[in-house]
Amino acid sequence: MKKMEMDQVFHTDPEIMGGTPVCTGTRVSVRNLVDYLEGGESIEDFLAGFPTVQRAQVIAFTLRPARPDSP
Repeated sequence: MKKMEMDQVFHTDPEIMGGTPVCTGTRVSVRNLVDYLEGGESIEDFLAGFPTVQRAQVIAFTLRPARPDSP
């Protein structure tokens, strides 16, 4: 799998959901992904519920270095 740049994984835009971080190309908030994973759901479960999100986006998000100010 080719390494994705973070702007291909998620972004914020004041015109999309009031600036809430979303998976790029979708209106699926990063918070939804985090909630699924923290709740013990699998990546497959998340992708089944949000088919507009790419598997590569989810994997890249989970592998990114943690930052205190990141979603």
